[in-house]
Amino acid sequence: MVSIAIVQSKFNHEITDEMLEHARAHAKKLGLRVVAEVAVPGAFDMPIVIKRLLKKKDVDGVATLGAIIKGKTKHDELIANQLSHAIMMLSLQYEKPVGLGVMGPGITWKQAEERIKQYSEQSVEAVLKLHTELKDI
Repeated sequence: MVSIAIVQSKFNHEITDEMLEHARAHAKKLGLRVVAEVAVPGAFDMPIVIKRLLKKKDVDGVATLGAIIKGKTKHDELIANQLSHAIMMLSLQYEKPVGLGVMGPGITWKQAEERIKQYSEQSVEAVLKLHTELKDI
């Protein structure tokens, strides 16, 4: 059985709380075991938690959940770019998949609401699919 962890950004929790529910349900549907769930203040805070989880032997991969909503500045672009880079580097370092289920940059609140299920499920599925592929290499 594949064991995953889920890291949820609590910033914009009205969106991410729903994302967590969808991710849990989808993991169960796919036969995955969720061994840890960690909530962090914001998306920028995810990498250190992801790193600790990837170090654990009982974690095969990490699904991330978050919503970086566009504001009046380009702060959303900065956060999303740095986060995606950090996630990629951690995945490479530990050779375990990290599903990018963080919406943004440039997304509106309405767009985020419309994509809750899609991003949640895709993050979980990415971990499973990549874990399966890596086992065969």
